[in-house]
Amino acid sequence: MPIRLQDVLNHSTLIAAEPVVRAAAGIAAETQLRWIHSSEVLDIAPLLGGGELLLTGGQALALASDTRRTGYIRELAERGVAALAIETGTELPSIPSSMISAAESAGLPLIELRKTVPFVGVMEAINSLLVSESAGQLQQADQASHAMAVELAHGGSLDRILAVLAEATGSEVVLTSTAGATLASAVPAEGADSSNPAEAEDGARDHRTKVIHVDVPVRGVPAARLALHVQGDADVNLARIAGSRSVDILALALLQRMPPGLKEMAGAALIRAVDSGTQNWRLQQLAPAAGIPAAGQLVAVVIRSPETQQLRTAVEHLLLRAGHPSASYADNAELLVLAGLRPGDTQGDRNKIITGLHSLAAPDGTVSAVGPVTSGIASARWSLAEARLTLQLAADAEAFRPGSRPGARVLDAQEFAVERLAVETMDEARREEFIRQELGAILDHDAQRRSVLVETLRVWLDSGCNTAQAARELHVERQSMHQRLQRIFSLCGGDPRGTGRLVALHLATKLASLPRSVGGWRN
Repeated sequence: MPIRLQDVLNHSTLIAAEPVVRAAAGIAAETQLRWIHSSEVLDIAPLLGGGELLLTGGQALALASDTRRTGYIRELAERGVAALAIETGTELPSIPSSMISAAESAGLPLIELRKTVPFVGVMEAINSLLVSESAGQLQQADQASHAMAVELAHGGSLDRILAVLAEATGSEVVLTSTAGATLASAVPAEGADSSNPAEAEDGARDHRTKVIHVDVPVRGVPAARLALHVQGDADVNLARIAGSRSVDILALALLQRMPPGLKEMAGAALIRAVDSGTQNWRLQQLAPAAGIPAAGQLVAVVIRSPETQQLRTAVEHLLLRAGHPSASYADNAELLVLAGLRPGDTQGDRNKIITGLHSLAAPDGTVSAVGPVTSGIASARWSLAEARLTLQLAADAEAFRPGSRPGARVLDAQEFAVERLAVETMDEARREEFIRQELGAILDHDAQRRSVLVETLRVWLDSGCNTAQAARELHVERQSMHQRLQRIFSLCGGDPRGTGRLVALHLATKLASLPRSVGGWRN
């Protein structure tokens, strides 16, 4: 019998907290739980597996901005967290209305705990019940997995294999390719008269339906995605476990029926080999099989996103339409891509790739970096490393160029050439000494007056000393910009235009904007 949120709210360890459901009350009572976890960390979502009741004391939320609070709600909902319980009190007197609205919109049950209770005691009591429940679910999932393996061994179709999973979990099951095409589907026997689940994606479903997604890779290459639509009172946690246990069987079935092309597998192997620093002779073997010219001009792209597997298809299509041979590999953290460039117009091709990446629809938090052009597969690792270093440099918000758009961050490693060179050739002491020599008086002024003259100077120099453009990027009036520049000139010994100091000042401002910790260079 699944353990539901209402059962937990009525448990003796939590009832003393006087819990009140503030959002998504319509689904709160029937929401099924897999685990209870407590954390004050706002970036906890990537560490959760879905189905949890998350307890938090609210201290971090009390200090967070309203944007971060609502983002916290969205991240938990997207991760599949079952519910969030927030303890209110002195530091957080009540749950902000913006969080309640965000939770309601996301369908995330939000509970206010109006009294203090020991979270450790709650977790020990409830998780012991959940462990007992999960033991039975694991046994049922293993039985379903075994039945699916038997069906596969007897030559059953993908539909028949999925029918075993559908029957075991009481869920509508759909298997789709990475491009979104339906490969197979099934419904439990009791729902066989209902519409095809593959056709019901956009239709009306039971409002209590819970959808669980499981990626299915074949030999490390993302090949399909399994969706289990858990209806009504069916056991969500059983469906989650059984879906995960079915991955290997479904991968084998896909391999038997639609083996990935040799080119695709060679491309994934090539990327892994480049990334790991494999010897050149192996790269020379893999590159032709992946369709990559071993001696041609190449560029590496690194993309970090919550949805790397889904973005992989979009990036491959982008490069294919542009006529670039490419290879890619995605894991849960990064999408790595190598793209071949045409001889004679390598920079033009590279710029088109950057423009194309800007045009892709990507989730918030996605950041891409395009590395420098390199000659031959043997040097591809350098372009890959420089793209990663660019991402690392840009991790500090001050390192992003003015005008970058949230949700569409595509970084050009060439624009970070000075910073990359500094990281790779200058130690911390030498860097600090150079910055102090060139910008000492301006830095002291900023520290004493809490001004932003160093940043103003950097933006002005980045704009080619275009005062009007720099004022727009800094969102200040032109008169204010002129006044800032006059102050800067008085502190650095005069207007640097037309002197040899211009380059030195520009280099110093770039070095001053580097993050505090890059590549182990700074502590």
